Amino acid sequence: MKKLIVLFAFTFSFLQAYSQWSIELESGLAFQSYNDVRIPNETGNERGTEFSFTEYFEIQGPVIPLRLNLSYTFAERNHLSALYAPLEVNYEGIVPVGGIKFQDSEFAEGEAIDGFYKFNSYRLTYRRDLLLRDNWTLALGFTAKIRDARIELETDMKSDRKDDLGFVPLLNIHAAYEYKDIKAYIKGDALAGGPGRAFDFFAGINAPLTDNLQLKGGYRIIEGGADVSEVYNFTLLNFASIGLILTF
Repeated sequence: MKKLIVLFAFTFSFLQAYSQWSIELESGLAFQSYNDVRIPNETGNERGTEFSFTEYFEIQGPVIPLRLNLSYTFAERNHLSALYAPLEVNYEGIVPVGGIKFQDSEFAEGEAIDGFYKFNSYRLTYRRDLLLRDNWTLALGFTAKIRDARIELETDMKSDRKDDLGFVPLLNIHAAYEYKDIKAYIKGDALAGGPGRAFDFFAGINAPLTDNLQLKGGYRIIEGGADVSEVYNFTLLNFASIGLILTF
């Protein structure tokens, strides 16, 4: 019993001395550069119509995403984090010349049509600092990502949608430079090659507000998609981002 108490006390003291938690909340304003879709891409003799959400539709209201990240740093160089990043965009437009074949439905030319795009992301990341020199930090890691995606078209007469739930392994990259209390950094996840790609990177700065609270601001880019038999979809979003980071 005494050994267990000693072990528990040692572990607790170690965690206090060499670990740190942080909660990060990020929001901002998103701007979409392109969002091209064809569903199905090519399944047997079936092939959908390729269309662009950014060309034939208008975004309804501002896109203001929220991202919540919980991080745990231990043994100085090691970092674990869990991210929840929902993203939904609503569109409104007119079916273009020639109509749209989407999933099992056909939408006639000239119809008023609504669109919906969802790409929620759930990620678990491990990262290790490989270089700590002067004011520089360089770190690499791996991210396990679950994507929860949906594309939907709807008119007064009919609707159809495509859901996609899947796992994506990503490379995590982090590079930072600190000057006094200000940190400038680039970090994100990436995958390239095969039938698809995924990029989610943030470049910006952190500045302290109090001993335990920091303000972050910068630019985020999300780009990627897939070209497989069931789905062709590639999108690019740019974000003006701002957030708060609480450490404890």
